[in-house]
Amino acid sequence: MRFALSIAFAILILAACGKSLSVEQQIIASLKAMEDAAEKGEHFEFMGHVADSFEGQYGSMDRREFHRFMIFQLSQNRRLYAQFFPIHVQETGPGQAAAQFNLLVTGGAGLLPDSGQLFEVETQWLLEANDWTLQKADWNAVRLPEGQ
Repeated sequence: MRFALSIAFAILILAACGKSLSVEQQIIASLKAMEDAAEKGEHFEFMGHVADSFEGQYGSMDRREFHRFMIFQLSQNRRLYAQFFPIHVQETGPGQAAAQFNLLVTGGAGLLPDSGQLFEVETQWLLEANDWTLQKADWNAVRLPEGQ
C-alpha cells in the first residue's frame, strides 16, 4: 500500500510540473489504481479500468465473466493483496499499448495471507477518452521447481 501511495504521489508531482505522463507511466498508474481497488474490495472501481470489449484468458472470458471472476476472488478472500513486478510497457500503435509483468496475489481471511500465487501476465490496453483501459489480459500461474 505504501508503494502505491508513493507512486501516486510521484505522479501528482510530475503532473504539477506541467509535464505530461508517458504512456508507460499512465498504464502503470492504471494498474496501481486497479491494485488499490482490488485490495479495498471495490470491484466496480476495479472494473472501471476494463474496456467494454475486454477479452481474457485467450478468448474464453468476456468483461462480464471477468467481473464475476473478480467478485468471486474478493468473496473468497477477506483480505486480498497484489504486487506487480517488473512492469514492461510498449506502445504498439496509436492509442494502443501492451504491458507484461509478474503478479503476486495473496489472500486469506485473517491479517496474514494463507494462500498465494505468482502469475505471468500479458495485457493489451486501449486509449479511450483520454484513459487507458484494459482490452485484453492473459495470465498463467508460475510453477516453481519442486524442493525450492
